[in-house]
Amino acid sequence: MDPTATLSTRVRDLVRERRIDPRADPLAVRRAAQEVVAAHERASLTGDAVTAIEETDAAIAQLVADVAGLGPLQPFLDDPAVEEIWINAPDRVFVARAGRHELTSVILTADGVRELVERMLSTTGRRLDVSQPFVDANLPGGHRLHVVLDGIAKGFTAVNIRKFVARVHEVGALVELGTLDQHAAEFLRASVVAGLNIVVSGATQAGKTTLLNCLAGAIPGHERIVSVEEVYELQIAHPDWVQMQCRPAGLEGNGEIDLRALVKESLRMRPSRIIVGEVRAAECLDLLLAFNSGLPGLASIHANSARQALAKLCTLPLLAGENIGSAFVLPTVASTVDLVVHTALDAHGHRAVQEIVAVTGRIEAGVVECEPVFERSGGDLRRSLGRPMRAEAFSRAGLDLDAILGGATWAH
Repeated sequence: MDPTATLSTRVRDLVRERRIDPRADPLAVRRAAQEVVAAHERASLTGDAVTAIEETDAAIAQLVADVAGLGPLQPFLDDPAVEEIWINAPDRVFVARAGRHELTSVILTADGVRELVERMLSTTGRRLDVSQPFVDANLPGGHRLHVVLDGIAKGFTAVNIRKFVARVHEVGALVELGTLDQHAAEFLRASVVAGLNIVVSGATQAGKTTLLNCLAGAIPGHERIVSVEEVYELQIAHPDWVQMQCRPAGLEGNGEIDLRALVKESLRMRPSRIIVGEVRAAECLDLLLAFNSGLPGLASIHANSARQALAKLCTLPLLAGENIGSAFVLPTVASTVDLVVHTALDAHGHRAVQEIVAVTGRIEAGVVECEPVFERSGGDLRRSLGRPMRAEAFSRAGLDLDAILGGATWAH
C-alpha cells in the first residue's frame, strides 16, 4: 500500500503543531516532509513500518504539493510547458501544451476537487457559493483561476487555471520568439514612446497579455502607469506603476467594484498612461473618454481581426446607456485609437502578430477605416502602405517616423 496518504496526514499535523503557514513558508513544509519521511524510513528498517518508500525525493515532493501546493495539479503548475489546466470532471483533467489539449492520467474525487478549489480561493478574498456560482481569482505566480459551481456546470464543478509565466518583458524579446519581426518591433516600440493609443486584439490564448506587457515595457521610466484589470495578470517592469483589480459583490450583494469604476478612478491618480487589461463591456466608453482627453494608453480586446476589434470598440460603448449613440462613438474611436495590433495562435500552437493597422480618422458607411502598416505574408510580418495619422506625436518625442517605417533603427 502506498504510504503517502498516511504520511501526508502526519505532515499536516506537524505543520499545525509548528504553526507553519504553508503558502508563506513552503521551505518549512519541505523540512517537515523530510522529517516525516526520514522517520518512516527508520521505522521500515526496524519493522515498525510495513511499507518502505521507493523514491524518497519524489515522496517528499508529493507531500509538499499535497500540503503547500495543489496536490496532483502541482506538477502541471510547475511544468513550464503547460499553459492551462482544466477540470471537466474529477476523472477528466486536461492540460494544454503548445496550444494542444491533452487528457491527463490524474484521477480526482468530487471532494478532492472541492478541497482544491477551497485551497486556491483561501487567500484570494473571493468566494464561491450558490448566490455567487462563478469566480475569477488570481493565484500566486500570476495564474488566473476561473471556477463554475456544480449546478451551473452540469454534474461537477468546472475549474480552469490559466497559467501566466512572463517569459518576456520587452518588445525586442518577441522578435526572438518569432512573435514579431525586427522592423515591426522597432515601430511598435517607437509608437509607445510617442504616446500612441494602442489596442491589442486576438482570441483567447493568442498572447494578448504577453504582448500588452511588452508594449508597456517600452513606456519611458519617468512616466506614471495606472492599470486596471478584472484580476491581476499584467506584469510590467516599470518603476512607477499602480495596479488595480475589480472586486465582486459581498455577501449582502453590495461593494462590487467594476472596470468602469476603476477606469474613472484611475483618472484621479495623475497617470501618464492608462492600461486596461481587457475591454469587455461598457468600460470601453470610459476608456475612449480617457483617450479623448489626451491621456495615452493601452488596452486589449477579444476579436478575430484588427478590423473586428475596431467594430467592437464602436459597439461596446453603446452598452453604457441609451444616451450613448453611434454618432458620438464612431468619430471618437476614429480620432482617438491610433493602432490595433492583432495576434493569433496558429494550428501548431505558435503565437504571432498577424497585422498592425493604423486608424485613418475617416468613417465610411458607418465603419471606422484603417490601413495596414504591417501584414503577415509568407510567414513574415511585411511593411505595408499604412502609417499612423498622428505623425506629430513621433516628432514631439524626437523620433523620425519616416526613418522608422523605412526600416532604420533608432537609439533607445
